[in-house]
Amino acid sequence: MSSTFDLAAELIRRPSISPDDAGCQQVLRQRLESAGFHCESMPFGEVSNLWATIGNPGPLLVLAGHTDVVPPGPVSAWQSGPFEPSIRDGRLYGRGAADMKGAVAAMVTAAESFLAAANLNCRIGFLITSDEEAAAVDGTAKVVDELQRRGERIDYCLIGEPSCVERLGDTIKIGRRGSINGLLTVRGRQGHVAYPHKSINPIHRALPALRALVEEEWDQGSGAFPPTCLQISNIQAGTGADNVIPGEMELRFNLRYSTAVTASQIRERVAALLEEAGLEHDLRWHESGKPFLTESKAFRGLVDQCIERELGLRPEHSTSGGTSDGRFIAPTGAEVVEFGPCNESIHRVDENISLDELDNLARVYQRILEQFNLRQDTHQSGSGGRDS
Repeated sequence: MSSTFDLAAELIRRPSISPDDAGCQQVLRQRLESAGFHCESMPFGEVSNLWATIGNPGPLLVLAGHTDVVPPGPVSAWQSGPFEPSIRDGRLYGRGAADMKGAVAAMVTAAESFLAAANLNCRIGFLITSDEEAAAVDGTAKVVDELQRRGERIDYCLIGEPSCVERLGDTIKIGRRGSINGLLTVRGRQGHVAYPHKSINPIHRALPALRALVEEEWDQGSGAFPPTCLQISNIQAGTGADNVIPGEMELRFNLRYSTAVTASQIRERVAALLEEAGLEHDLRWHESGKPFLTESKAFRGLVDQCIERELGLRPEHSTSGGTSDGRFIAPTGAEVVEFGPCNESIHRVDENISLDELDNLARVYQRILEQFNLRQDTHQSGSGGRDS
């Protein structure tokens, strides 16, 4: 087995259900320090964060990922224990194999191999958190805030999120949609179903407004983004009895939105539609993240070329999927690209990654580091000095 497999298996053995790191970052720290990185723990609340850098002043390329995983669900449903790495039919099974302990392991072994053979002309970093799968409050967001306070700038960021669909290398993420959640409470008047004239049914009153929200055209998309979409995810009302008109209905909805519309515009349009419907209501909002897009072709072009060279295919550029920690890094001005393994099994029972995929991922990451280093060397030679 390869060193990437060994490290991935060691990480999987640690039950790091978010936000518990379960010692994963200590393993990574030991490896990175042995490779020459300066490592710093940045704990916030119950969250473990690791910040590591190596190299000279100049543009900084950060490899980012997370050690936390989602709960495994019923352990009995797994063919082998979720935190017992197992090999079957050329695949490594275990919680986090694809999302994203496999990619984190591949990044570390790629950096080790790169540094063992390279004349370092650039600056490389690692940003690892245990707070990506749950609240995402005390993880990457807090680290980025601290780095900005210190005046440290991330120029380029490669995130190892599982980006591929059917084959390693078929997709990279060059941005993500924003996400905003609404909690709508519609008030009525409780009563007996046999006397509806004495009651106000909040479900009936809300139906036209809900149709208007669902059918609203928020935008037509923009560039790499599909049109903004509203989805109702939960509706709760009633006492459980068949003969009681509920006095209140609670509804949750989410909008994944493009750069063609802002969160404030969404809130204003939702408020206007509810006002037009004449509902007695309360509405609360929670924004999970703003949309971002890496429009510059410099870094994403480098990633494209390395994937094509190592894997023989040109990746599709996508902004699909949920949120990622890129939403905290991109606003600082960094060019963010996400590239990781196939996402077919993530968050599922028997999560897995192929052994070939693990090793090929490490190869691509190493080539990205090599090409980034080479570009900095070429730039310095051409300009007669380092970037400042």
